[in-house]
Amino acid sequence: MVSENPMQPPWLNAPPVEPYPFEETHDLRTGPNLHDDLLGLLPFVGVWRGRGRGGYSTIEDFDYAQEIRISHDGRPFLHYESRAWLLDEDSKPIRPAGRETGWWRPAAGGDEVEMLMMTPTGIMELYLGRAEVNPPRLEVSTDAIVRTPTAKEVRGGVRLFGIVNGELLYAHDMAAVGQPMQSHLSARLVRVGG
Repeated sequence: MVSENPMQPPWLNAPPVEPYPFEETHDLRTGPNLHDDLLGLLPFVGVWRGRGRGGYSTIEDFDYAQEIRISHDGRPFLHYESRAWLLDEDSKPIRPAGRETGWWRPAAGGDEVEMLMMTPTGIMELYLGRAEVNPPRLEVSTDAIVRTPTAKEVRGGVRLFGIVNGELLYAHDMAAVGQPMQSHLSARLVRVGG
């Protein structure tokens, strides 16, 4: 029963709501239609899983596994979610590693893309760049970086995503912790869903 007390907001005692009613999907055969503005990014939609190699001049190189989910809900942006885990020399999981979430948005005019990425370590990055359709390729570089007071110092980044022989390949270069722009991560992922 909704409260009739004018000092109390009407939602305070309202009945519970049903689960979120709008589907988000990484499978283009189900759910809402892909927004027309996203047609250039269509090959990236799906669930991708694979291996990569990481490193930086301030840390030892490492091997990792990763899953990336790129989905949509019918509106003109893609949701990006990535989680990675470190692997030992026998390819066995050691522990969770990097995690991030964000949105890819085509800008007006077609091939320009805005990418917003956030990590639980207190870093928010805004990337701007271009998407190419044939072959599917997305290259972006940082336009702005916001950090919490406890986050590592990151000054810049460049990311490259491409679909090659049906696989998602990417590279991430970074300028951070007083070091110049250099290779940080690269991986090859295969489509496992979508």
